[in-house]
Amino acid sequence: MQAKEIKTGIVVVYEGNPVLIEKISVHSPSARGAATLYKFRARNVVTRNKIDITMKGTDPIDEADFQRRNVQMMYTDPTHIFLMDQEDYQQFELPLEDVEEQLPYITEGLEGMRALIYNDGCVGLDVPTSVELTITQCDPGVKGNSATSRTKPATMETGLVVQVPEYIKDGEKLKIDTRTGEFLSRA
Repeated sequence: MQAKEIKTGIVVVYEGNPVLIEKISVHSPSARGAATLYKFRARNVVTRNKIDITMKGTDPIDEADFQRRNVQMMYTDPTHIFLMDQEDYQQFELPLEDVEEQLPYITEGLEGMRALIYNDGCVGLDVPTSVELTITQCDPGVKGNSATSRTKPATMETGLVVQVPEYIKDGEKLKIDTRTGEFLSRA
């Protein structure tokens, strides 16, 4: 595979290590004959270190021998999250610090969660791009303010605080974007 074919969320081998591509930016050349540069923000899936990679569009790179398997959260303890493979019921555990960014979006029975499996071990977790969460605490809207586009903070069932429009009330189910943490719509 060439560098110009890489998409976010793919796992490639860079300097002998599997890395998950998180962000891509393309820099066009300013001179004739210069190559377009692709800059990748990646994370080593084993050590969790961030890596910046710069490549020309035609540079070759290998895709890692990697699997994504549908999992369901079983439970968490103070240090780990425990997951179960939905196909063969194999159990995986991940330290909570490895899934710190995804944790505010994970609820019991969340559909579409996928474990990143490398060398028969779980090294990461993918959550869907949007999830449905219920509001547990939200200030009431002020009457007459519904015409403006003002927002207010709402605390979701997982502890995540999201800015929502003023017309949203306690107990409502909302769609939240897991990439940005922003309110999308009512569920």
